[in-house]
Amino acid sequence: MNTIDLKKIKTISIILAAIGIVSIIIGFVTDVQREWASLLFNNFFFFAIALAAAFFVAVQYVSNSGWSIVIQRVPEAIGTYLPVALVLMAIIILGGMHSIYHWSHHDLYDPNSEHYDPIIAGKQAFLNLPFFIIRMVVYMAGWLGLFYLIRKNSIAADFAPLGDNTLYKKNFRLSAIFIIFFAVTSSASSWDWLMSIDTHWFSTLFGWYIFSGMFVSSLVVITLTVLYLKSKGALPSVNDSHIHDLGKFVFAFSIFWTYLWVSQFLLYWYANIPEEITYYQERFQNFKTPLLIMLAINFVMPVLILMTRAAKQNAKILMILGAILLVGHWVDLYLLVMPGIMGNEASVGIHEIGSFFFFAGAFLFVVFNNMSKVSLEIKNHPYIEESVHHHS
Repeated sequence: MNTIDLKKIKTISIILAAIGIVSIIIGFVTDVQREWASLLFNNFFFFAIALAAAFFVAVQYVSNSGWSIVIQRVPEAIGTYLPVALVLMAIIILGGMHSIYHWSHHDLYDPNSEHYDPIIAGKQAFLNLPFFIIRMVVYMAGWLGLFYLIRKNSIAADFAPLGDNTLYKKNFRLSAIFIIFFAVTSSASSWDWLMSIDTHWFSTLFGWYIFSGMFVSSLVVITLTVLYLKSKGALPSVNDSHIHDLGKFVFAFSIFWTYLWVSQFLLYWYANIPEEITYYQERFQNFKTPLLIMLAINFVMPVLILMTRAAKQNAKILMILGAILLVGHWVDLYLLVMPGIMGNEASVGIHEIGSFFFFAGAFLFVVFNNMSKVSLEIKNHPYIEESVHHHS
């Protein structure tokens, strides 16, 4: 990668992080609970992008995919943000536990307390601090350990003898384990870190819904990064067919996200059970405008814009739409977290934007710094020639 470009990116990331740090300090001085909530959903946004990128890499190995090899270093680099995101997640969750999670207050479980809540008390076997922390440690150790080995083997394969596929086969097995582990823990972690904010409410589709949103966001970031690197001449083997396939992924999983959103909503709307519809009542009554805008961005725009083959190969269209989609899924995550913590007092201001700047700066710095340390072109892969000559 061009050294000058890396310096510019590092400078931008440091400026963003510095602005974010100042705003976070101001946020804690003015409203502690709101700042913890802002830190949680902004950190989860970038954590989800990194974890879904690791999942993308694993899927390519397990499916014996050939088309994606020339861009594989990009999702691998995005996945390197995982350690930073998870350390920050642990700090935020443990530091802001009582501000973020209503269920963490002990008097809710005491029948003699005036704050006793029989519904939350009924969930104590799952929602208790020791078990919550144990689950968090298991999630983090599994994701980090498996992805570290996958990326290590991928880089080491560049220096293996030509035709030696030993490390590829190891990554095939590791990726299969990662996908199975991810299938369980991506849902369970979303229950713990997000759904438990609205402790009385639950959804059996919630884990899938969170996965779809994180995967679309990650695909967009992968696409934007590939387009940026290609424009700088760093990925010479990437052609219109690779860009087209990335566009198809963004299009397809935007539809999948919408399917899950509608499926989840319709079940509650049709049943109309009072204790189940409070989640949507809060958001439709107090956040109707951002909710409708979010739906228009995340569903209507991809459908209308990415329907044609030409649009999926157009770098300008993909970059503009990609940036808008990231805003849409950021708003989606905001609506998942902030109303449950802040109620109708939730809004978008220095807390939310400042926190975003901090995590965006950290994300850019870590991803591009790690990307610059390895070759962007994979040199020894059984499907590299298929990828170089890929045409869809």
